[in-house]
Formats: sequence, C-alpha cells, structure tokens
Amino acid sequence: MDENSKVSFDSKSVQEILTLRYDTTQIPKLQKLTSKQFIQQNEKVSIDKIEKLISDEIISKINPEKTKLSLALSGGIDSTLVLALIRKQFPKIPIETISIKFADSNDESIIASKTAEHFETNHSIIYLENFLQELPKAIYISEKPFWDLHWYYVVKKSNSFSNCLASGDGGDELFGGYSFRYSKFLTLVNQTSSPVEKVKAYLQCHERDRVPDQENIFKEKLKFSWNSIYNILLPYFDNTLSLLDQVFLADYNGKLLYNFSPINSKLHKYFKIDSLTPILSNNMINYSTQISSNQKYNQKNNIGKIPLRTLLKNLDAEKFVSPTKLGFSINTLNLWKTFGQRISKSYLTEARIVQDGLINDDWIKKYLNSTNLNVNYVNKFLGLLAFEIWYRLFITKEMKSHEQLT
Repeated sequence: MDENSKVSFDSKSVQEILTLRYDTTQIPKLQKLTSKQFIQQNEKVSIDKIEKLISDEIISKINPEKTKLSLALSGGIDSTLVLALIRKQFPKIPIETISIKFADSNDESIIASKTAEHFETNHSIIYLENFLQELPKAIYISEKPFWDLHWYYVVKKSNSFSNCLASGDGGDELFGGYSFRYSKFLTLVNQTSSPVEKVKAYLQCHERDRVPDQENIFKEKLKFSWNSIYNILLPYFDNTLSLLDQVFLADYNGKLLYNFSPINSKLHKYFKIDSLTPILSNNMINYSTQISSNQKYNQKNNIGKIPLRTLLKNLDAEKFVSPTKLGFSINTLNLWKTFGQRISKSYLTEARIVQDGLINDDWIKKYLNSTNLNVNYVNKFLGLLAFEIWYRLFITKEMKSHEQLT
C-alpha cells in the first residue's frame, strides 16, 4: 500500500462505524455465524475438549525452531489462558509478552507483569501518554475511520522482535465475556419482546458507541436511518434462540467480525507479522455454538466465560488474572482532557467532513467546547476525529500518514 492507495467513500460504511463501531461492508476474515449453527447439545461442556482445540491450533501454528513468538498480554482470562497453554506445549520457547499502559487509565500492566514473570517471558510495556499521536498512520494502514486502534501499537512493538503475534481474541464473544451487558439486556426484554424491541435493547447495552441525539450528527448527504441500523441486527434477534444466545450471535457478528478481525489482519499484514488466535479456530468457533448459554454465563452471579475460567483453574493459572474484566482499555474521559479535546478542536473546526456536507457543524459546535462531556460524547468526538483524519488521508489527500497528532 502506498500513499496514493485508492480508498472510496461509502456512506453506509461511515454510518455504521459512527453508530455501531463496526462496518459490515468489509469482507470478514472469520466465518459468519447464523442462528442455525447454534445447535446445542444436552451434555455437559467438555473442558478437556476446549483445551485440546486450543492446543491443537497452537501446535499447528508454532514451529519452535523457526517461530519467534510474541503475545499480547492484558492480564485477563483469555490472553493468560493462551499463554499458559503455549507454555504447556512449548516449555522452552522464548516468548515476548507485550502490555499497554495508558496514561491516566487503569494500569493493567501490573497484573500482566506478574503473569509474565510466572511464565518466564521477556515482558515489554508500551507506555502511551498520547494515545492519538499516531492515529493517522493507524487509520492509513486500516483504511477505515476507526479511532480505537490500540492494536496498531501492539503489532508495531511485536514487529521489533518476532514474526508471530498471539492473542486471546474471541474469548469474550464465544464464551460470554461481556457479562456487564448481559445483565442489563435481560432486564430490558423478555420472551414476548419483538425482534425490534430486542434490537433496541441490545443497542442500549452498547450505549458508549453512540449518543442520544445520534441522528443529528449526520447531514442529509449521508442519509442516516435508524431502520438501516436495526436491519443489520434483526436477523440475530428474529429466530428461536434463547435471549442470551441471540446476544452471543449478535456480539460475534458485530465488532469481532467487522472491526477487530479485519482491522487486526491489515495491521499484521502491514508489519509482516503472522497472527495466532487459537480461541478463534474454526473448530473452536463451531464447538462454542454447541455449548448452552447457561454453561457459559451464570446469570445469578453475573459471571461469564465459565468454561475458560475452569480451564484456567485446572492449569493453576487462575490466580494470575484480575477478578474484573480487563483487555486493553483507555480512560477516554482523561484522554479527552489531556489531548483529545484540543486535537479535536484543531481538526473539527472547519472540518472537511462538514464542508462537504456529511457531518452537521451545529452538532459539533454545540458540544466541542464543553468542559463536562460524558463518555458517550467524548467517544463520539473521537469517532468524528478519526473520520476527519481518514477523509483528509484518502479523499482530499491533503494529509500524510506520517503526520502525528500532538
């Protein structure tokens, strides 16, 4: 890819990214799931089978004589489990683990460092004071206007010492890791709720992805429609699956399929890094759909990923993970105060996406100078900033990927 890469404008893509934070116009790298694949068996989930499926994928992708391995380690269940199983299969292989420490955010690197020490890896911590600094480069590589491209920094770091990057991707989607959303969803719907009512409830459970006046962001040229958004999600809720399985189906076919997976693949390709995501093997994906939702998620205790937690305990590695959900996450409110608002003002004042009739300048002016925005609006401004950067890179071509946001 060069600076003159041909990327076209697609209004559907932009609407989805700014409303759902994923883009169904992309060609998925993973298989898409339908409700027909959720044929659940009555027998108890096999922890041994889960371990074998993950281990088989690890063994098939790692050649200890040729593979230089790195692993993204957040301190959570999924990445710790993958590391533990890699160590079980390859006790002596050198492993470089990587964590991110975001300024003014929860420091997940502390737990990750202890995990790395136990499993005898060489551990690196990426400290990001200004998360947005290299956003133009990350957007240029991904070719999509996403702002939350932390994986860019992980892959870039991995490139300095390995040819393969492992991760725990997929654990949340396949085994019910978004417990904080499930409890809310189940209070908003019941078995008599219509598919559209369930779609609206599902969207409420992803409230940080959009704002209450979402439709006011767009100008007529983009032809924004809530019905077009609902229609994307309706197939996942218009079927005979249980309420939770419908959510699992929507989650898998959402950010995982149309954001994380394709964007990460582009980053890996750019930095010439092979990807190892053993939880997301086809065999594991297919097996996960046969496991009943109540074996993945305990509604009473609001705990998800039960099979993975059990396997981690069997490996005597449960003590190394945080009791709360981790994953590389940044405090966007603090980011907004330190860098985000100033950078957004610089690019969204007289923005090209406004001048070309795509985004409503009145909406931007209403909130941009506020000193007390909630997280929904902060995230939305970061999304608009990413859109503006993408637009200047690929449409007006007045910006170069090496430019930094400071």
